[in-house]
Amino acid sequence: MKKDLVQRKKGVFAARIISNHQFKGRFCRMSLELAGLGAEAFETVTPGQFAEFDLTCASLPSPEDVPVELRDAIERKILLRRPFSFSDVRIEDGRAIIDVLYAVVGAATVRMAGLKPGDEISVLGPLGNGFTIPVKKKLAILLAGGMGAPPIQHLAKVLAAGFKNIEVVTFAGAKSSDDMPFAVSDKNTAIGPAEFPDYGLEMLIATDDGSTGYKGLVTECFRQWLQTCEHKADDTIVFCCGPEAMLASAAKLCEAEGIECQVSMERRMACGTGLCQGCAVECGTGNSGQSVYQMCCKDGPVFDSKEVIFDL
Repeated sequence: MKKDLVQRKKGVFAARIISNHQFKGRFCRMSLELAGLGAEAFETVTPGQFAEFDLTCASLPSPEDVPVELRDAIERKILLRRPFSFSDVRIEDGRAIIDVLYAVVGAATVRMAGLKPGDEISVLGPLGNGFTIPVKKKLAILLAGGMGAPPIQHLAKVLAAGFKNIEVVTFAGAKSSDDMPFAVSDKNTAIGPAEFPDYGLEMLIATDDGSTGYKGLVTECFRQWLQTCEHKADDTIVFCCGPEAMLASAAKLCEAEGIECQVSMERRMACGTGLCQGCAVECGTGNSGQSVYQMCCKDGPVFDSKEVIFDL
């Protein structure tokens, strides 16, 4: 996969909260607004890119509003920015509107859930390299696991709007229906424009416990579906975001089938620009048997699956 060598705009911008609400269990959705240079920087963002949010000044919520299992964690000081991908980015009246889907899992996201419309936070971005869409492909398969859904949502919108020649099939998986970061209907399809917009794309859901859709791993659901697919391997591309075990399984399957696959990796990314060297991803260098370490925040987070050396 060729990296985008074009120098993109990025910077530190003030973003105003438009909305921020909990919609299912620990899952929340926040919309932010950037104007001026911030809007210009995010105008050309690609699915899979991300931004670093400064939440050090966000207030702690009342103890009764904090999940019991997180009440000890919220006492920790937040020293570093936190990385978030986007479920949508759009330009309205010269402003960039960014939608972020997140789960309340620690000290930073507990504070983030308490942000109100009108509050401002500092945003560093857009960062990293997103998904690359080869225009000659005829079938795009989107594979989302758990909280890997946001960039896949963003990609689904871009494909539906700008690549009418590419058929798109989406797979979404989680441990259970409660762990799906979007609402699910009785027909096992995602519903609601806020959770996982219906862009007229085929979508299949899998849960480990069978509470919704296919019972089993989403990669197994994908494997079985692939056996019935009539498209040639050369005409197909797979885009993945989710737990690393899922990415490794998808990469192995795609390599065996001769299908191009791009994976969005996850690491703890403190700086977001490659300076701290804390988000290394081991990658192969071809047939030499040697490997190099690339920075997830700068060289990724999206990589060609054949490059990544998964250590599970």
